[in-house]
Amino acid sequence: MCRSPLDSWESSVDLIANIGLGFSVALTPINLLFCFLGVLVGTLVGVLPGLGPVGAVAFLLSLTFKMEPASAIILLAGIYYGAMYGGSTTSILVNIPGETASVVTCLDGYRMARQGRAGAALGMAAFGSFIAGTFGVIGLMCLAPLLGRAALSFGPPEFFALTLTGLTLVAYLSQASMLKALTMATLGLLAGTAGMDPISGEERFTYGTLTLRDGFGLVPVAMGLFGIAEVLENLARIGPPSLYETKIKGLLPNAKDWKDSIWPIGRGSVLGFFLGILPGPGPVIASFMSYAMEKRLSRYPEKFGTGVIEGVAGPEAANNSATAGSFIPLLSLGIPTSGIMALFMGALMIHGIQPGPLFISRHPDLFWGFIASMYVGNAMLLVLNLPLIGIWVRVLKTPYVILFPLILLFCLIGVYSLNANTVEIVVMLGFGIFGFFMRRVGFEGAPFILALVLGPIMETSLRQSLLISRGDFSIFLTRPICAVLIVLTVAFLIWPLFTGRKKKTRE
Repeated sequence: MCRSPLDSWESSVDLIANIGLGFSVALTPINLLFCFLGVLVGTLVGVLPGLGPVGAVAFLLSLTFKMEPASAIILLAGIYYGAMYGGSTTSILVNIPGETASVVTCLDGYRMARQGRAGAALGMAAFGSFIAGTFGVIGLMCLAPLLGRAALSFGPPEFFALTLTGLTLVAYLSQASMLKALTMATLGLLAGTAGMDPISGEERFTYGTLTLRDGFGLVPVAMGLFGIAEVLENLARIGPPSLYETKIKGLLPNAKDWKDSIWPIGRGSVLGFFLGILPGPGPVIASFMSYAMEKRLSRYPEKFGTGVIEGVAGPEAANNSATAGSFIPLLSLGIPTSGIMALFMGALMIHGIQPGPLFISRHPDLFWGFIASMYVGNAMLLVLNLPLIGIWVRVLKTPYVILFPLILLFCLIGVYSLNANTVEIVVMLGFGIFGFFMRRVGFEGAPFILALVLGPIMETSLRQSLLISRGDFSIFLTRPICAVLIVLTVAFLIWPLFTGRKKKTRE
C-alpha cells in the first residue's frame, strides 16, 4: 500500500526528533568525555601491533559496569571504530597491520612510505575513513529501525534458524579453514551449555562450582581468548618490528590524490557497509574485496602493490564503513555477527538491556544517542589523527617487554574486579592458554566466542519451537522465513565440497 504524503511528513518529523534526542544524549559533557576517551584509546589500540580492538574491548568491558548504559556503549564503540582508524598507521609506517582489517593497506601504503609519500597515505587513510564512517552511520540510522520492525514477526523457530545460519556463515567466511571454524563453533556451543538449564533450571556441567552456575562468564573467556592469548602469541615471536625512519610531511592529499581516490572511497563505503551486515569478519572481508574491486576497475592494475593511493583509500573506506554496518543485526535482531559484536551484546545485557526487535522502541535514547556519538566520534578522529601522527610513531617504539606485562596486569585486574572471584581468573588463564595453542595450530577464537554467546539463545529457541510443535521438527520447514534460512545453512555447508572437488579436477 502506498504511503500518503502526510505519513512521509510525519516520518521525517519523527526522524528529526530522534536525531535531536540522540545529540542531546551524545553531547552531554560526560558522554563527550567517554566518546573522546574511546576514540583515543581505540586509535592507540589500532596503532600498536598485536593488540587489536577485540582484545581491548574484552579487557575494558569490566570498567563499564558502573557506568550508565549509554556512556558504556559510546566508550566501547569509540574503541572499535577508532581502532580501524589507527590500524592504518602501522600498516603504512611499519608494514605490520595494527589490526586485521588493515592487512591490505600494507600492500600500497608501505610502498608509498618508502617513496617518501607516507604523509599522503596517512592523510588519505584518515579522510577516507571519516567519509566512509559517516556514510556507515547514516546507513545504520536508516536501516536498523526498518529491520527491527520487520523482525517483530520472528518467533522461536525463526530465531533458531537465524542463529544457526549466522554461525554457519561465520564459519564459511572464516579466514581459517571452514572445518576448523566449525570445530571452534562446536566447542563454543558445548561451553555454552554449562550452567543452569534454561527450561528446567537444573544444573549442568557445574561440577559443584558456584561460579559455573551462571555458565562461563563472557568477560573472563573473552579476555583469555583475545587478551592473554594475544600476549602469549606476541611473546612467541622473535624480535620487535622495525620502524621505517622517515620524516612525515604533506599530510593533506593534493588534488591528484583526491581525483584518484574519490571513487574508490565511494565504492568502498557502499561495499563495506553491506558486507558489514553479513555474519563474519566484515571489515576484513570488506577491505580485501574493495582492494580486489579497485584493481579490477583500474586502468593500470599492474601498478597495484607498487604504491598507488587507490590501494589505500578503497580498503580503508571499506573497513570503516563495515564497522557501522556490523551493528545493524545486533541492534535490530539481537544477533551478533562477529566476536566483537558478541562482546557488545554482553555489554548491553550486563546493563539489563536486551538487543533485538524491541530495542529501539524501548531504549530510543540509548539507540539514537549511540548513533549521534558515532557522528561526533568520526569528527574527533579526523581532528585527532592527523596532528597526532608524530606521537603514534613514538608509541610504536614502545618495547614489548614493557607493553605486554601491562596488558596482562589490566586483564587480571579487570576480571577480578567483576565479582572478586579468583576462580574467574583461573578461567581466564585457562582459556588464554587454550586460545594460544589453538592459534598455533590455525584455529580462530571468534567462532568460539560467538557460539558461546549464541548457544543459549539457540538452545532456548530450539526447545521452545519443539514445545510449540509438540516435538515435530517440520515446524522449521513449514514457516517460510525459517525454511529459507535452513536452506541457506545447508548451502553454506555443502558449497565448499563442490568447489573443492572442482579444484581437484582442474589440478
